[in-house]
Amino acid sequence: MFDLGIQELIVIFIVALIVFGPKRLPELGRTIGKGMSELKRAMNGVRDQMQSEFESVNKTAELKYPPEHTEAESGKSETSPEQDNNQGKEERKEDKADGR
Repeated sequence: MFDLGIQELIVIFIVALIVFGPKRLPELGRTIGKGMSELKRAMNGVRDQMQSEFESVNKTAELKYPPEHTEAESGKSETSPEQDNNQGKEERKEDKADGR
């Protein structure tokens, strides 16, 4: 995550030791560790929830619009039921205009 080497970590530890003192440093470490673990759990929960929502939406979309034959197999492009219905209406309008 962070590109820190051993020398940078030692410098950070020494500065923290000077600023917070040897008595508060372990307490501070525990507090930071707990905070990071809570943040990680929350992020995993959000990720899992988003993934389940995406899967739910995809499942609903597949049920509503099941995959049809590919364009190469059927010889025509794939369209949704609404598009097919609109195309049928347009063809009927053209037939009426031509007098058929």
